[in-house]
Amino acid sequence: MKKLIFGLCLLGLTTQLSAQDIVLSEVDLTAVNYKYINAVDSKDAAIPVKLLEEKAATYDIKKTELYSDEYDTYQVSFYIPDGIVVAAYDKNGKIIRTIERYKDISLPKAVRDAVYKRFPGWTITKDVYKVSFHIDKDEAKKTYKFKLENGDKTLRVKTDENGNFL
Repeated sequence: MKKLIFGLCLLGLTTQLSAQDIVLSEVDLTAVNYKYINAVDSKDAAIPVKLLEEKAATYDIKKTELYSDEYDTYQVSFYIPDGIVVAAYDKNGKIIRTIERYKDISLPKAVRDAVYKRFPGWTITKDVYKVSFHIDKDEAKKTYKFKLENGDKTLRVKTDENGNFL
């Protein structure tokens, strides 16, 4: 008898429920700066590098008070204590070119290993990471510059993102 009453209550409650129709407005998603994101490809990059590059890629120039249809390009600078990105945008919000500079960031494993293999006993005291991107090129140019010290000796070295010495 309890099962019968419980079953009837359950059946009564489920018949009162009705499906809700939710209508969502149409959303148009566009990846405006996909070429920039693909070119800089910062998987192994330090966190400050990723943060600034993401900020530059997601920045919407059209939503700023400086935006006007009469200008063809806009230059915007993004700063943090570890680095700077200067990006040029077209009037549609697409990144045309960037120059980036970061100081004393953590290095990718390939670069670090290459330096320590070629210069055993030396210590990296300063490093600068530079990135330049142009929309007409498939890749961004990435270079690392180091100041190495071994006692009272000083050496300056330059590599690419793969640890190849330049």
